[in-house]
Amino acid sequence: MSSPRVVPQRWKAARQAAGTAIQAALCIAVPAVIACLTGEPFVFPSLGPTIFLALTASSAPTASPRNTVLGHLVSATAGYAALAVTGLTRAGVNLSHPDGRRVAAVAVALLLASAGMMSAGVWHPPGGATTLIVALGLLRTPGQLLVLMAAVITTSGVLVVVNRLSGRPYPLWAIRRPPEPPKAA
Repeated sequence: MSSPRVVPQRWKAARQAAGTAIQAALCIAVPAVIACLTGEPFVFPSLGPTIFLALTASSAPTASPRNTVLGHLVSATAGYAALAVTGLTRAGVNLSHPDGRRVAAVAVALLLASAGMMSAGVWHPPGGATTLIVALGLLRTPGQLLVLMAAVITTSGVLVVVNRLSGRPYPLWAIRRPPEPPKAA
């Protein structure tokens, strides 16, 4: 009598990693195709960590669509506010020779993004990259920030579909928290 074949744990982990990697590529391909078709900056660096977080920690509140969308919104707004405060809303990108105003902009941006996400309860670590992308001037105009948010919303929708089709627990908007037990009298 033969025993059922036991798949070594490392092969199972390798298959899961390969599947997740392919899903990540598909998730970034959607905004990348939109960027190609529209000529708009629909792909930016912090989408990669957003996708990775949602595919590998789908049940974490920080990965939820709510935290993703609102975290990036708070972060982009904080980055733009930092540009406004430092007078850099019209300044071009110069990563080779940052001056004191740019240093102040990135510090203020991360301060505001961190405080904003924490205060609003919409923690999303990739938002820390988004605020720096804006404060460094890589995406700085109101139009570019609208495109950034459209990309975040589109990517969040793709992540809902991919996670659901993969059988991962993933909310349509926010992680449901179990109700608190009634307090004893």
